[in-house]
Amino acid sequence: MKDPLKKLVPEKVFRDPIHKYIHVEDQLILDLINSKEFQRLRRIKQLGTTSFTFHAAEHSRFGHSLGVYELTRRICNYFNRNYSIKDDPINGWDDNERLVALSAALLHDLGHGPYSHTFEGIFKTDHEAFTIDIITSEDTEINQILKQVAPDFPEKVASVISKDYSNKQVVQLISSQIDADRMDYLLRDAYYTGTEYGTFDLTRILRVIRPYENGIAFQANGMHAVEDYIVSRYQMYMQIYFHPVSRGMEVILDHLLNRGKFLYKADSSFFESHSPLLIPFLKNDYTLSDYLKLDDGVLNTAFLSWMDHSDTTLSDLAKRFLHRHPLKSVTFNEETKKRIPELTALIEEVGFDATNYTAINSSYDLPYDFYHPAENKHRTQIELMEGDGSLMELSKASDLVAALAGQTKGDRRFYFPKEMLASSSDQSYTLFEEQILLFNQMIHNGAIKEN
Repeated sequence: MKDPLKKLVPEKVFRDPIHKYIHVEDQLILDLINSKEFQRLRRIKQLGTTSFTFHAAEHSRFGHSLGVYELTRRICNYFNRNYSIKDDPINGWDDNERLVALSAALLHDLGHGPYSHTFEGIFKTDHEAFTIDIITSEDTEINQILKQVAPDFPEKVASVISKDYSNKQVVQLISSQIDADRMDYLLRDAYYTGTEYGTFDLTRILRVIRPYENGIAFQANGMHAVEDYIVSRYQMYMQIYFHPVSRGMEVILDHLLNRGKFLYKADSSFFESHSPLLIPFLKNDYTLSDYLKLDDGVLNTAFLSWMDHSDTTLSDLAKRFLHRHPLKSVTFNEETKKRIPELTALIEEVGFDATNYTAINSSYDLPYDFYHPAENKHRTQIELMEGDGSLMELSKASDLVAALAGQTKGDRRFYFPKEMLASSSDQSYTLFEEQILLFNQMIHNGAIKEN
């Protein structure tokens, strides 16, 4: 059996478009990467339905997890060299924490499933809970590898991810307002979507980051690099993560999975023969082993067979998803919201069931925690450290961040079939000319009109 504490000589490297090289210096980390549970992340896209909008965004959670590990490795090395606990017993970095920090960074996304947020909402799964289960279950390769360090090492790694670990510096490296996770996914997602919104001065941030007794802070003279990061994160959410077309595809996926779940209750035989790996979830009786068999390919293969189902709604939704035919949308406010029943009635007159072909989708409901320093949560504050060691919360030092802090941005959209926007050259327009004309008269510049 290999010694998990062994240093690799020479070190292993992964070529990476974001960090150039990812350096693996420890046998433990290499063993974790080679485990079957970690390799599964190659088969799960980082951005889910976003690749239907930004075609190059096909990168996986495997690559992102390696990136988070690499940033954490660099920070640990920097802390140990410049802010060792030997030199500062109160605020310094204890390099005995290095291996638990690196393991947690590498494994933080281990429990994500296919099209994770949509899948979670329908089947009531929790990727963070599954991450902890994978790490602590004696049935996984991950657990057996971690136990080679110490019998309680899996629980230590899991407690970093659950944010219960005693060393707050380690927790905040993985989960805070500026953590290795966010820094990697912003840069990685910007690169693969072909945009510039998520770029920021990573080199400068890694120079001004430092540990203190209760977590992680940033030197005050690096404030502008932190401002840049905050603005970049804001832009990525507004322009990429909240993109209405990606959300339109999520709505179809949501309706498709819900339709499958509904039909399974009436007749399970089709699903048992055509999508057996989804059965535990369709009947809400699944195990960790069942979950680990899921990836994007499993869902997409199921949808290919669902296109041939006798239920025309399930078949049509599967085709719309696989062939990229997103639902269209219009924005609305509290005043115009009252017109949605009229629009829905016209959609049903044309022949679309509102339950399966319409939706109200709010970007305010998406997993997004912009900078809210007034709230009492673990992710809410970014601390700037002055030369004398005193701390100041970022928005009190930066007018730019103060202007953004606490704001809630987004939109609310009503989603509907593209056929409702048919032109006079379309057959559906000829058949339902009156309904389509009335529908379009209630819309102006991508929004529902007031009257």
